[in-house]
Amino acid sequence: MFGKKPEPCIMVIFGASGDLTYRKLIPALYDLVADDLLPAEFAMIGFARKPKTNESFRQEMRSAVEEFSRRKPIDERIWERFARALHYQQGDYSNPDDYRVLCQRLEAIDRAHGSGGNRLYYLATPPEVYNTIIEHVGTILCPEREGSWARIIVEKPFGHDLASARALNEHLHRWFREDQIYRIDHYLGKETVQNILVFRFANGIFEPIWDRRYVDHVQITVAETIGIGNRGSYYEHAGVIRDIMQNHMLQLVALTAMEPPAEFTADAVRNEKVKVLKALRVDTSRGDGTVRGQYGPGVVNGQFVPGYTQEEGVAPDSTTETYLAMKLLIENWRWAGVPFYVRSGKRLPKRVTEIAIQFKMPPLLLFSQRTASEIQPNLLVLNIQPDEGISLRFGAKVPGSGENIQPVVMDFKYGASFKVPAPDAYERLLLDAMLGDGTLFTRSDEVEAAWALITPVIERWKAGEGSFIELYRAGTWGPKQADDFIAADGRAWRKL
Repeated sequence: MFGKKPEPCIMVIFGASGDLTYRKLIPALYDLVADDLLPAEFAMIGFARKPKTNESFRQEMRSAVEEFSRRKPIDERIWERFARALHYQQGDYSNPDDYRVLCQRLEAIDRAHGSGGNRLYYLATPPEVYNTIIEHVGTILCPEREGSWARIIVEKPFGHDLASARALNEHLHRWFREDQIYRIDHYLGKETVQNILVFRFANGIFEPIWDRRYVDHVQITVAETIGIGNRGSYYEHAGVIRDIMQNHMLQLVALTAMEPPAEFTADAVRNEKVKVLKALRVDTSRGDGTVRGQYGPGVVNGQFVPGYTQEEGVAPDSTTETYLAMKLLIENWRWAGVPFYVRSGKRLPKRVTEIAIQFKMPPLLLFSQRTASEIQPNLLVLNIQPDEGISLRFGAKVPGSGENIQPVVMDFKYGASFKVPAPDAYERLLLDAMLGDGTLFTRSDEVEAAWALITPVIERWKAGEGSFIELYRAGTWGPKQADDFIAADGRAWRKL
């Protein structure tokens, strides 16, 4: 599946009793072990407030693997080997003494497993304790020594605006070099997202037409059928603009629009992404370039669901957006004048993430007026989830003596073509962090460039100068104003 194995190391998960560890991290580590991609000397220790023993922690993690691993059923031989590498320590994130105990345990595990002093720290905690953990890791937990390495993975959200993101970057840089910091966005671990670069730069027929001369516009959609679940208190402060737009969505824009890198290295790729983010502008020629919505009660997948303000942890008069559409422009030579329409929302009819590149119509249609009116523009769609693949729409003549032209679609599906299940995004990202490959992680200037675009939008909303919250019924494709928004340019959202 991947290349070389990483060096022996110990992974420390802060927040090891949380949902992310249970649903994603431990199953991903088990799958890496099952695929023989981790060294035999690998070990993991979880650190969290809840009291657990090594044995009780291992039992919980077995349940996690049974439920969420892509390998079923569980292999007892592999599990026994993996379980021996799992350890747990109860501790308080703000207590230096608990970190000193953790440091002693790390050294003991080093001796037992032969992991060579290499450390991978993972912050799977609420962001309000990031600074405390970072400081204690940097000052107490056995810093990087000669002949070994120390790296830290930081989960999103990375700040809540430009100022807080800069402050968090500065705090990290007090104890870690930039090449030791891995800001994770799990979207970048998805196979189709990685394949954007391969699709563009390994195929000679697409890159020459990937610009303003041939592309009419781009639509990027991140749609979810789920609501906010038990994340009401978080979502009230985040909204879709912080939860999806600032990170996942802008990463997809950057990968779609970036120039070919000089070489396929982490910094070369990220340099080109930063250039796109710095060239991005919200089109404010009409209003503030956004449409905001909030779901009300409705029916999704045949079940009645409550509205957002009826969810647990949500204020009854909340003005938090659960749907957002934006029109972005990229002020560079490749994309000048080509709009990027982006939209994301919860409680929509279908779970789907896709990038749709719509090409311009031919300059001259050589057919009858009736036939010409039926011709649709060429469309290239990169399907990121749930059905990873790529499709291309073009016109073809219907068999017979007439001039009937209809759109047809060529489909490529990962599962059907390669006959192997795609690895979970966290498998790829954890392995890359252990290998020291930062290509699929975001750099400090990348994060700040994204916040520099998004923060003024949030500030306009706070000042009452932006778009208003429009209600939409759960199970629909968002507020009517979003359709009007794109229709004003003579275009329409794709029917998914």
